[in-house]
Amino acid sequence: MEEIAKVYARSLFEVAREQGKLDLLREQLAQFVDALNENRELAVFFFSPYFSIFERQDALGRVLVGADRIFVNFLELLIEKHRMPVIFRIRQAFEQLWEEENRTLPVEITSAIELDQGTTESLARQIGERAGRKVKLATRVDPEILGGLVVRVGNSILDASIRNRLEQLRRHVAQGAT
Repeated sequence: MEEIAKVYARSLFEVAREQGKLDLLREQLAQFVDALNENRELAVFFFSPYFSIFERQDALGRVLVGADRIFVNFLELLIEKHRMPVIFRIRQAFEQLWEEENRTLPVEITSAIELDQGTTESLARQIGERAGRKVKLATRVDPEILGGLVVRVGNSILDASIRNRLEQLRRHVAQGAT
């Protein structure tokens, strides 16, 4: 299943790139998959072999009003080939391709309290400028760090939390006592 998802995702990605519609089709794919996740009846309808291919393809036209024709054709093909249940993995694979194309760098900022949007955007912008890449920012609140920040950039971690500093101080005092 994973390989099938990658093949379909790569095909959609290549067509989207050729047509200059990467962001548009990424957004439409995300919206459609989110709708399937949120509405069980919709998912059952599109995945069910009890409804004909024609019925499911016809329903796409009513569900995807205003969607790009490339995306509609793609979904019609998935229905025709009985591959619609793979749509979730297709989205993941498409997302990975999109991030590689856009050289997106995952950044997670953890703080003890919620940071204001201006601060997080400023940090993301500075990291992006230094790395020469677009930043995909995620923020988290973890009161256990007590204060300061823990910044994860890709696979690197900068722990400037008060909890980490207190732990370093504790180790330093323990070493001095021995």
